[in-house]
Order: sequence, then C-alpha cells, then structure tokens
Amino acid sequence: QVQLVESGGGLVQAGGSLRLSCAASGRTLSGYSVAWFRHAPEKEREFVAAVSWSGGRFNYADSVKGRFTISRDNVDYTAYLQMNSLKAEDTAVYYCAADTRYTGAYYPTVGDFRSWGQGTQVTVSS
Repeated sequence: QVQLVESGGGLVQAGGSLRLSCAASGRTLSGYSVAWFRHAPEKEREFVAAVSWSGGRFNYADSVKGRFTISRDNVDYTAYLQMNSLKAEDTAVYYCAADTRYTGAYYPTVGDFRSWGQGTQVTVSS
C-alpha cells in the first residue's frame, strides 16, 4: 500500500475554485490508479473522479462533470483535483485513494481502493 496526504482544502465562496493535491509519502504514484471521494455530513462517502494508472482513462461523477478535473503530474508524485464553479453542495471532506487494481474501465466504489488519505475539508459558502 501507499501512504497518501491530501492538501488544498479550505473555505471558498460559491462559484469559486480550489485545487486539491494528493501526494504519496516516500514513493511515487506510478502504477497506481488514483481517485477522489467525498463525504458530506449525514451522507455516504461518494465517488467524485478517478484517473487510471496509465493516465489514459478518466471517470467523473455526473454531479461534477464539466466542473472538476482530475490529473496527475508527469513524474507521478502528485495527483490533483481542480474544482471550478463550486457549489454549496460540494461541501464535504475530500479523500484521495489509490490502488494498483483499478483499471479505470468503470465507476469505482470505495472497495476498489486500499490506500486512503486522511481527508481535507472543503467548505463552499452560498
């Protein structure tokens, strides 16, 4: 497994943008597919976006399509989630997840990822 650390969360007004980062501690994310999930109060943790280990497959939840972009840097040390046009309903704790098994061929679930970060809070004020 790999240790993951998220950063970049914060408070932003509706319509604003944030970029979340996910770094692997002590190693690269090479060979790992990476996903972002979020957990809002009184809701289950839900899938947001994923990129395959090859960087060639992307999946997004319908609620964020056209607003969020997942990416990974060229040397595979960090993955990102660029969030634009934020809405109050995007408020949640955002978690980065990684696994070598996920291929990117379908919408993933929590069970597809064995490595998780501690989460970063995103709060969007309306």
